[in-house]
Amino acid sequence: MQKSFSDLEYAAKKKLTRRDRFLAEIDKVTPWSQLHQLITPFYPKAEVAGRPPIGLARMLRMYVAQQCFGLSDEGIEDAIYDSQAIRGFVGIGLNRESAPDATTLLKFRRNTLLHKLVRSTVKPGREVN
Repeated sequence: MQKSFSDLEYAAKKKLTRRDRFLAEIDKVTPWSQLHQLITPFYPKAEVAGRPPIGLARMLRMYVAQQCFGLSDEGIEDAIYDSQAIRGFVGIGLNRESAPDATTLLKFRRNTLLHKLVRSTVKPGREVN
């Protein structure tokens, strides 16, 4: 994967931010392979027609970052564009691709709730976005 000038400049900075350190710790303690195994049977498969689904690893990392920072679907989409640290954690290089949109994350989150892979943080009687 070729790095952009922005990626190289960010990597060369002298100080790690609190966000960098926090995301590195989350990355270290999260059992990614176990989560992938748990979610894969319920994740959409690429079909012949239509747009292929975004990779599970990327969507899962986007969801984890969203939960860690308490962001809305639109908020994490914006944060990916605004924050090099979050972009690196999710694995997006803006010189090659755009961030998954808020609707894509919404569908991912609804799918995990539907299959009881995560617990809802919405109070009873309120609609899940």
